[in-house]
Formats: sequence, structure tokens, C-alpha cells
Amino acid sequence: MRRALPALALICVSALAATACSDPTAGDAGTDDKQAAVDPTARLDGVRLTMWTAQNTVNAPKQVIDAFEKATGAQVETQAIPDLYEQNVPTKLASGDRPDLMFWQPSISTLPFVQPQQNLLTLDGEEWVSKLGDTERSLGVIDGKRYAAIVTSPAMLGVYYNKDVFKQAGLSEKDFPQSYDELLGLARTITDKTDAAGFYEAGGDKWPLQWQMQVQLTDLDQQWWDRLNKNEEKWTDPVVVGAIKKYKEKLLDAGLAQKNYRTGTFTGQADALWKGEAGMVLNVTSFQSQLQAKYSTAEIDQKIGWFPIANSSATGMYSPDQTNGVVAFKTGDEKRQNAARQFLAFWLGPDYPAYIEAMKIPSVQPSVPTPDGLPQTAKDQVAALPKAIGVFQAKAIVAPDTHLYLADMLYDKKTPEQVAQAIQDQFTQVAKAQGAPGFQP
Repeated sequence: MRRALPALALICVSALAATACSDPTAGDAGTDDKQAAVDPTARLDGVRLTMWTAQNTVNAPKQVIDAFEKATGAQVETQAIPDLYEQNVPTKLASGDRPDLMFWQPSISTLPFVQPQQNLLTLDGEEWVSKLGDTERSLGVIDGKRYAAIVTSPAMLGVYYNKDVFKQAGLSEKDFPQSYDELLGLARTITDKTDAAGFYEAGGDKWPLQWQMQVQLTDLDQQWWDRLNKNEEKWTDPVVVGAIKKYKEKLLDAGLAQKNYRTGTFTGQADALWKGEAGMVLNVTSFQSQLQAKYSTAEIDQKIGWFPIANSSATGMYSPDQTNGVVAFKTGDEKRQNAARQFLAFWLGPDYPAYIEAMKIPSVQPSVPTPDGLPQTAKDQVAALPKAIGVFQAKAIVAPDTHLYLADMLYDKKTPEQVAQAIQDQFTQVAKAQGAPGFQP
């Protein structure tokens, strides 16, 4: 997950809701879509399905599509939706266009933007649901009903570190932090004892700015998030303001980031860590993917390590993203709807070992081993996932653009208190647009 749904999409949400209510193919929100078990390889000659993807993930389902077409005789056409994906998908749906299948982030903050109760098939009765790991099984569910198949593990948030920089600073695995304050202490040691910056912050690309704040919110219990989602708590809570202040005062103002942190980039982050110009990077699995695209497993294992961190423990955080979930639409064509279910049963059934082997990604099914040959950083993330804590995109009904407001703070346009207020204002605006209980007049 890089960003919250753009505020402009609020218009699309309202339009989509109206479309769904008047569309005879949208179905009844109370309809029980549970089906008998399907044969994943049953013949589907002559059946054509469409699947929407983002431009940068159009090849992600290629292996399973090729295998499904060969096994069943069906045809599955991928259609890349122009960026911004999260904004343009609701717009297309509101116009009456809809696919059979679609990649979509399976979080409680993003699923609502496609009006799942009106537009999506429920998938609670599918055989593959029970095969998912505990964390994956918690995703894709709204109000107790499953609307998304989980085909990849959520991104893991943690600390990537340069092993040579740690060695130069006299640090080893025994020094891995048990809290965010200890993490800042590591950054201070690196800054004082080496030529590297403690952290590399990507203020130019903005979206990675959210993670330093996110890590500090992990002591907030589920009851706090439940109250926030009912408009009984606020993002202006002293805990949230305190996290923003600590990021500004104890990290940025304290000189623990590289000098150009206001203009740093995501690609620059990877280059700086690899070269030893920064000792640590706090980011999600897309950072791992960036490294794997440029370097071999052996090279990564030699130079880069990873460890989990939360506010008061050595615990990782998981962050759902667009490629984790696949949803199936109510199209009014029963044959295609059944074929879409069969496609998901095939993906998470007989084809799943081949799919994750081709993609070189961790398995979402404990019974299916993760492929060999992944870097140790990836293996460490897989090991940390079962105990990981969800980022706020997985806990709040709206994921505000915190990174944009934090970027304003980097340029001295907002104080920490003003950042928190801006987050709260957007949260309230989107929750009202969604019709969330507790946010209505």
C-alpha cells in the first residue's frame, strides 16, 4: 500500500453507490452467494472473462491465466486500467463498466470504494478460504462477509539495513531494537560512528513518509480503532500527535536522516542503502522487490538484512496492497460468475504451487511451501508475518493521505498538530461519503 484513495475519488464513490442501487445486475446486498464446491479444471470452452489490473501489475496473473486457459478452454483477457488505479476503477464502475475479476486491495479502508455489498460476489463458502494463513484470512472481509480472494501475502513493514554500515558502527544482531526508541538509538549510533545517515527518508516521493508514524501507533489496541471507526476517537489523539512530533523532532530535526530528506526518492532510498550512504530504511515489501529486480539473492544476502519493529516490541507490521486481493463481480451472467469462481478455485487450488514458484513470492497457504531461492530478507518477513500488526490501512475504515500532510510538515507548512487535524478532516470527509455509521448528521 503506497497511498490512500485520492480525495478526488470521493465523487466516484457517491456516483458508484447510486449506480449500484439502480443497476439490475448489481444484485441484492443480502443475497447469499455461497455455492457448492466447483471443479477447478472443469471445461469452460467458449467462456470469456475479463480481469482488470493496474498498469504495473498487468503481468502478475499471467502464469495462472495461461494455466487456466490450457486446463479449461476458457479465455481470460487482462485490461490495464490507467493510473491512478485506485481512482480510475471507481470512475469506470460508476459509468456502468465492470469486469468479471479485478485486483483490489482487500482492506477495510479500500474495499468499500467498490461497494462490495452491491457489486461483488461473496466468497465465504469457497474451499480455499480454510487454507489461508491467519493473517491472510483476516483480509478481504467486510461486515463478516468475504469479498476477496487472497492470492499474495500482504506487504511487510520493517527495517532494511546495510550489514557493512552496521559492522562499521559496531552493531550486530544482538543490538536489534525492541522498541521504536531503541531504533532511534541505533540511528544515532550509525550517524555518530560512520559516514552514513541513520535513515534515508523519501520526502520527494512522499508515500514512504507514513511508515515512521505508523510504527509508533502499534500500541493502540483494537478498541481504539473500533472507536475511531465509529467517530468516537480522533486522529488528533495525543498518541497520534506525539508520534508525528517524535518523527519530526527526534529523527528529522535531530539529524538522523540524510541531508536531502525533503527531496529523497524511493529509488534513491535503495541506492543509498546499497552503497552504504544510509544505514537503515523503514519500508514495505515493494522495497524488497526493488532490490530483487537489480541484485541476485546471493548479493542481497551478503549486503542487506531485515528486522521487524513496532513501538514497544520487535514485531513486524503487515500492509495490504492491490495485488493481494482478487474480487469477482456480479455481472448478471451466471455462467461467467461461476467461471470467475472456478478461476479463483484454480488459482488457489491446483495451480497455486506453480504460481508462487513462477512469481518467486511467499505462499499464503501454510500447506504450500514458499519457493526456494528467496533472499534471507524475504524469508525473515515470511517468518514475522504470523505475529505482525496491521498498519492503519488494515484497521481504519478510511486510510487518509498521511504522507501528504507529513510532507507539508517537512517543508514547514504544517505543525504536527496541524498534520493530525488534516488527517482527521479527510478521515471524516471520506467516512461521511461512505455513509459510515457515526459520521452522519
